[in-house]
Parts: sequence; C-alpha cells; structure tokens
Amino acid sequence: MRTNDLILRTTTALIAFILLGFSIYLFLAGHQSPGGGFIGGLMTSAAIVLMYMAYGLEPIAKIIPVNFKLMIPAGLLIAALTGVGSFVFGESFLSQTYGHFHLPLFGDIELATAMLFDLGVYLTVIGVTLTIMLTIAGDE
Repeated sequence: MRTNDLILRTTTALIAFILLGFSIYLFLAGHQSPGGGFIGGLMTSAAIVLMYMAYGLEPIAKIIPVNFKLMIPAGLLIAALTGVGSFVFGESFLSQTYGHFHLPLFGDIELATAMLFDLGVYLTVIGVTLTIMLTIAGDE
C-alpha cells in the first residue's frame, strides 16, 4: 500500500533534473581527465533510483524502457574497442588522441578518444548500478 508521498514526488522532479544535468556536465567536463564517465554514471544512476523510489517501478519502466543489463556489455565493448583502437594507429593500449572538428550549430569543437572510453565507463556504471538496485527491489 502506497502512502501519500506528495512531497517526495514533487521534489523528485526538481532534484532528478538537477542530478541529470550535473551528470551530463561531469561527463563532458571530465573527458580530458579521469573520472568523468564514472562519477557521471553514478549521478545518473542516483537520479533514476530516486525516480524509482518516488514513482514506483512500473511508471518509470514505461518512461525509461531500457534493459539495464544490456548496458553493461555495451559499455564494456565501447571501452575495450577504444583501447584496442589505439593499436590500429601503432600506439600503445588506451592511448588518447584528439582532433578539432567543425559542427554546423556548435562551431569548432575538440573531440578526444578519452570521451569514447568515458562513454563506455558511463554506460557500464549505469548498467551495473541499476541492475543491482532493481534486483534488490525485486523488479528483475
């Protein structure tokens, strides 16, 4: 039986939005230094767990129709291919390179291969954290 958790639901909308925004900031800001993908993934997981606590498993499963168990191998594959991709260019494992690109709406931006590795870590952390939490909650 659910209690009247109006305050939790009301504040969750704002807090989850802030957590997700900060998660994206950490992911993008940390791509030149270690940790951006890991802490960003933890922040995203915290926001989703908060939404699960406030609204329940069924409504959030409809809003976010993602199998978090599949995010784990996808993230590991992206991270591993980023590391092995260095061998193609004759560099050592997990060597980083970057380049400047022109995007029509954004102008000149710098993209680094470390960001791809962080994306793999980001997906893996979200997948592992939410698989554990949903298993404990009894959804999986």
